[in-house]
Amino acid sequence: MNAAEPVLVVHNLRKKYPKVEALKGISLSLPQGEIWGLLGPNGSGKSTLLKCVAGLVRPDGGEIAILGTPPSRASKAQIAFVPEVESLYRWMTVRQVLEFTSAFYDDWQKDSEEELLEFMRLDPRAKVSTLSKGMRARLRLVLALARRAPLILLDEPFSGIDPSSRDRIVEGIVRQFKGEEQTIIISTHAVGDTEQLFDAVVFLHEGSIILQGSAEELRASRGKSINDLFKEVFA
Repeated sequence: MNAAEPVLVVHNLRKKYPKVEALKGISLSLPQGEIWGLLGPNGSGKSTLLKCVAGLVRPDGGEIAILGTPPSRASKAQIAFVPEVESLYRWMTVRQVLEFTSAFYDDWQKDSEEELLEFMRLDPRAKVSTLSKGMRARLRLVLALARRAPLILLDEPFSGIDPSSRDRIVEGIVRQFKGEEQTIIISTHAVGDTEQLFDAVVFLHEGSIILQGSAEELRASRGKSINDLFKEVFA
């Protein structure tokens, strides 16, 4: 991968549903090696944007390029997407989930899988049906971080889970982030739990970007944390 080439470019992206205009001309360019926060309240268009990038939803207009190419079967191999809605087979064990998923990806790293299992305190023999929501969230993160995908999309990974699992997931992202070759987008409205992760942030509201930039520069120029800025913007 060319270090100078953006991992993701989105230009004038639009998506309409029957009763709502979910995306109103979104434009972004994400460099290699950063963690971005996609921040906004429920219904702001965060999930739609990630699904368009992942190739799961067809936009009504605009352009998307992943490492210079539009969404396709080839580009999907460059993306690890963890949707908000669970898709785990509950009759499987943790180990079976990992073996099933790894069979689809050439970039799966067995050593990272084992390290993540231990760090996330997941018993490989446990059935998914016996896991708490927080433990299932940890497992889903393992499925993304065990790959060497250039672009990782995490849609509301902290939604409705216990504080200990939130802390473990945040630390897991920090430990496993391959900054020299990956970019991560984390969609969330739980800004207080994740602010420490972000190199840059995008504030999305009703399908439009209302603020974006370096997290450090925004803190310095506004004199407040990203979490406080989020509360101010969406008050």
